[in-house]
This record gives sequence, C-alpha cells and structure tokens, in this order.
Amino acid sequence: QVQLVQSGGGLVQAGASLRLSCAASGRTFSSSTMGWFRQAPGKEREFVAAIRWTGNTYYTNSVKGRFTISRDSAKNTVYLQMNKMQPEDTAVYYCAADPRGSTDYYLPRRYDYWGQGTQVTVSS
Repeated sequence: QVQLVQSGGGLVQAGASLRLSCAASGRTFSSSTMGWFRQAPGKEREFVAAIRWTGNTYYTNSVKGRFTISRDSAKNTVYLQMNKMQPEDTAVYYCAADPRGSTDYYLPRRYDYWGQGTQVTVSS
C-alpha cells in the first residue's frame, strides 16, 4: 500500500519559517515527480513546487526565492522549506507523487498519490 505521510506545519507569524516533510512508503519514488500543492478556504488547489527525478525544481511565482523543495531519495522523503512566510501562504498543504514523472508537474491531475494534508497558518 502506497502512502505519503506528511509532517510539519502549524501556526507561525509573518516572516517566520516552517519545514514540511512528506515520507513515502510502499514503493520508491526516485524516478517520480514529487510536488507540493496548497488549498486555501474557498479556493482551488494550486501548485506550489515540484522536483523531478532529474533534480530540476519548479515553483509558482509567489513563492520563488522563499520556498525550497528538496528530496532525500535514500529516505524516500521530500521536503518543503518555507521562509519569509506571509499571511497569503495560509492554506492546507499537500504533497503528491507522480510515478510517471510528467513534465506538466503543475497539474494536480498528473499526481496519483497524495498526502493527508497539513494546515499552515501565517498570522500578520
């Protein structure tokens, strides 16, 4: 059974940092695209960041220079380091895995496996 288990998140003040983790089990994802998405109340799920098996990383414009996605293949874990956080970053964050390593990494429908979601709240 494939599982993505998230940890991290919580309540922080504007300007603070948080790190989210996503540990995969049930299979290896070394050749997969791993992504982070978020969903704020009343809004659609949106792309945040992705890392392909090549190591290439991609970010939505609003988090470039503040967020960093990384992966530890030995631990089958992907991370999202979030710095200089802003109230607009408040959302439920989800990690996801695309075993096919698709190039359209920004589309939620490309991902087969999803974490349980974790709340991130940034106060002003």
